[in-house]
Amino acid sequence: MNKNLNAINERHKRALEALLAPDEERDNVLRKFVHLVNQALGIPGSFISVLDEEFQYIRASHNFSLKHSKREESLCQHVVDDDSALIISDTWLDARFVTHRFVTGEPYIRFYAGVPLKDREGHVLGTFCVTDGEPHPFSDTQLATLKQLAELVMSFLEAWHATGFNDPVTRLPNRSRLISDMQSLAAEGDKFKRRLIIIDCLKMAHAYDLAKTVGMKPVEELLRDIAVKLPRRLRPQNGEMIYAISTGRFAILVRDESRLDASWIAGRMDGICAELGNGISITLTSHAGQTDFTAISSKAYDVVRRASAALEEAIDKNLPSVIYKESEEIKRSNDFTLMNELSDAIRFDKGLYLVYQPKTCLKSGQPVGLEALIRWTHPVRGELSPAAFVPMAEQTDLLHEMTEWVIDTTIACLKRLNRQNIQLPVTINVSLNDFAKSNFADLLESKMLEARLPNNLLGIECLETERIIENAQALSGLHRLYEKGFNISLDDFGAGYSNISYLRRMPLDVIKLDRSLISGVLKDASSLVIARSIIKMLKELDYTVLAEGVEDAEVATLMSDFGCDQAQGYFFAKPLSDPELDIWLHRRLWN
Repeated sequence: MNKNLNAINERHKRALEALLAPDEERDNVLRKFVHLVNQALGIPGSFISVLDEEFQYIRASHNFSLKHSKREESLCQHVVDDDSALIISDTWLDARFVTHRFVTGEPYIRFYAGVPLKDREGHVLGTFCVTDGEPHPFSDTQLATLKQLAELVMSFLEAWHATGFNDPVTRLPNRSRLISDMQSLAAEGDKFKRRLIIIDCLKMAHAYDLAKTVGMKPVEELLRDIAVKLPRRLRPQNGEMIYAISTGRFAILVRDESRLDASWIAGRMDGICAELGNGISITLTSHAGQTDFTAISSKAYDVVRRASAALEEAIDKNLPSVIYKESEEIKRSNDFTLMNELSDAIRFDKGLYLVYQPKTCLKSGQPVGLEALIRWTHPVRGELSPAAFVPMAEQTDLLHEMTEWVIDTTIACLKRLNRQNIQLPVTINVSLNDFAKSNFADLLESKMLEARLPNNLLGIECLETERIIENAQALSGLHRLYEKGFNISLDDFGAGYSNISYLRRMPLDVIKLDRSLISGVLKDASSLVIARSIIKMLKELDYTVLAEGVEDAEVATLMSDFGCDQAQGYFFAKPLSDPELDIWLHRRLWN
């Protein structure tokens, strides 16, 4: 009995030590989990922590600034010590935490919900938590979702730090075995050209949905079935080994002359199904990433990183397969550097600025509003358009910080114009993640109230329309903004075939016709008829209609004849800096 207990304690100790050791690939997966819980629960902050006898370490986080603390100071110690969930709807109303340093100071925790991360033997290794700077309730359904995600995290972690070289779920050789095999080849002086292919069979979000719907056991059955079907599909030759390197991801290591490469594997994996149990099967969508190397001149971890980078590119671009290219790696490195520089530009207010493109009434010719557009004067690269940095920011937390900067800068512009007795509404672009925040409308209203400005002077433009429609929290946030009097615009109308249905579900004031629709009206009769019909329909539905990209007088006249209310484009004015805007407005309004 004592020997068994000692063995269990030793395994727990090793598991804890493994989690405390740095591992970027593991933490990248954990970061996907914390992003996932934000999307699933609609709560802005989340983190995964590990606790030893003295300290708490944050292994992955989203919208949560704390990196580590003493164990005795952490809220998570209560979850670990009690081996149970802890829900604090409002820390200001809880005597245990009202004066806590993390409540009164950074990270200013007002709401907290945490569940334990337990291994199969019942040992608590850490916590999975969500937080917010605002109080709110936490339903039983939300708690159940958080617990299910914690189980999924533990399933990944147990596979990651399993003793030996076998994946505990699939029984295939694991990532550690892959690294060891490549290191052994290098030690033997192996000079053969080889390739490593990593295959993604089950995306993290899909695994979560399945675990939420059917539980973890069927998901494990699914992974085991994939592990059985992979060699049947791929038929590896002697010495070609398949590895399970993380949840839903597999790798195969082959010589250069092997028929197995990323493209061939992607083709063989197309349409593959796997069993959840009880006769239920699902069709998998697979992607493959490949890197070529020689063991004697390559580090094993670098080889895995390059193949993973190729796989991520395949997933991001929705391609069946991608082969690693150094040029893409250089681009990713440059992009990473640019994001760090953007972070500094936002936080220290250096280089970023707004320009304002006027919106003109087609009947009177007078300005009726402005659209705020972000620009960046980079210290080395010079003037950068939004296309150079916004898409990358959208993949990180920087998008929220950038939106905050845009909002504050736009309100400052509104105040400045108001002092000149000019009251023109200014429209800003807002992301889905901001719409989805439960308190976004309230925060925006409080900023306008502090500036002593009416809400209708700040317009909100929807760019990610399809994603907003699919996200209940974002759609609800849009309705709250509309109810508070913020003007809502739908951008790029007419660019796709399906967006007419948005009109029934979204609260909208202004419909902006896409420039691709407008640019064709002078080229062919069908484009003209389509544009005229769309404008007529929108006017019958009582929307304000704005034409984008109007570049000449003939198009402006046509838009006015069709019943369009407003227009913007270089025919009226280019995007203007603050000084240029003041001059342009005074000429148009006072002359």
